[in-house]
Amino acid sequence: MRKRFLSFILAFLLLSMVFTGCSTQNEPTTDNSGNQDTTSYNVNSSGTNSEKSDDSTDSGNDSTPSGGQTGSDLDVPTVYMTTDISPDGLMAVYEALGWTPTGKVAVKLSTGEPPASNYLRPELIKDLVQSVSGTIVECNTAYGGSRSETDMHYQVAKDHGFTDIADFQILDENGSMTLPVNGGSVLKENYVGSAFADYDSYLVLSHFKGHSMAGYGGAIKNISIGLASSEGKALIHSGGTGGSMWGGEQDAFLEAMAEAGKSVSDYLGNGERIVYVNVMNRLSVDCDCDGNPAEPDIHDIGILASTDPVALDQACIDLIYAQKDGDGASLVQRIESRNGLHTLEHAEEIGLGSRHYSLVSIDE
Repeated sequence: MRKRFLSFILAFLLLSMVFTGCSTQNEPTTDNSGNQDTTSYNVNSSGTNSEKSDDSTDSGNDSTPSGGQTGSDLDVPTVYMTTDISPDGLMAVYEALGWTPTGKVAVKLSTGEPPASNYLRPELIKDLVQSVSGTIVECNTAYGGSRSETDMHYQVAKDHGFTDIADFQILDENGSMTLPVNGGSVLKENYVGSAFADYDSYLVLSHFKGHSMAGYGGAIKNISIGLASSEGKALIHSGGTGGSMWGGEQDAFLEAMAEAGKSVSDYLGNGERIVYVNVMNRLSVDCDCDGNPAEPDIHDIGILASTDPVALDQACIDLIYAQKDGDGASLVQRIESRNGLHTLEHAEEIGLGSRHYSLVSIDE
């Protein structure tokens, strides 16, 4: 019954995105196999999707829909989605990417702050992690709590069950290494854990949710703040100034996240050796760095995957915004109160990825 309800919501979302904000309406396009629904979207200034229309013009603060094509004509990244939040669903959406990791594989996730955060449970991710022979990796936090020191952090990983399913390493237990930031406006370099370069390929598993500072947390946050060493986290939070983590300019902080994420993607073969999966369950307004997060107001949605972190986070944002006048209102308010969409704007501007995407359901 629940799966049928989620499938209905997804179908409603796809249709509503197509028929919203357009002077002319075109139908979503299905591929030749008939098995997957594929729709390409453009993003307007509110962060929601609108279909592209051939005769668009830019007027004032709103970006009007432009284009009307789907698929390869626009050469937009694909975001795959399933409403099946299970080990099988996770494996299926990952396999839809058609990506094969090479060499030593790291699986980046958040270990979650005790005692009650909404981190991805080992029973959900175990099959996928083991299928790629992955080592689960994480970095220490730059604030108080149970994960700011290496020994304590290893204990949290054990307590939360991650060491039962795979090898586990804290990348910055021996300090930092530096990645150059190309094309950035607030960062010239990014500090990641010193063991970051020990791995050839990265599978990034993110729990999508709200965040008290960034507005939301997804793939971009996981490869920026998440892969940053304690030193790197402090630099990003300060907006690149190296000053207080908590007193920096908000937009500079968001831009620093995008720029740090790009340095990671650039290092990994310009994105060739890294892919991203976002799990949209337990959609609290609070991050997994909060040991006592608020209960979610919105129901679980599904699992999404892409080779493009910007497209992936944008797709998740759009699924939330589709319910902004209902159960998603509190999460939308959290995102907008922190200007969280600016991370996506800047990430696209510097070339980390695209906010335009094709959403493909892999559900039958």
